[in-house]
Amino acid sequence: MSLPIQPIAAELCVAPQLGPLDMSQVAAAGFKSVINNRPDLEGGPEQPLSAAVEAACRVAGLEYRYLPVSGAFQSPEQIAAFGELLQSLPRPILAFCRSGARSARLYQASQT
Repeated sequence: MSLPIQPIAAELCVAPQLGPLDMSQVAAAGFKSVINNRPDLEGGPEQPLSAAVEAACRVAGLEYRYLPVSGAFQSPEQIAAFGELLQSLPRPILAFCRSGARSARLYQASQT
């Protein structure tokens, strides 16, 4: 299986929902950090919880940050927090949400 990633900036890619079993492949692809922008249970009980993804990231040697945001609205504070994560986390970074679009919008908004 290959990761469904989309490059959107130097050292930043986005992806749709990833789970704990994907994190070893994320690390093998060279990523150093993962940002999860999808709120827990947004997709129902079958969606992997942040804690499980974080544990898998730790095992794989990845930095992990949980910044859950709504798909419909990202507040100025959430946008600023995303921008701060981009500055502080080891690169390259992979951000994910339900489809990858929300993470891409956060990036674009944080650059203005």
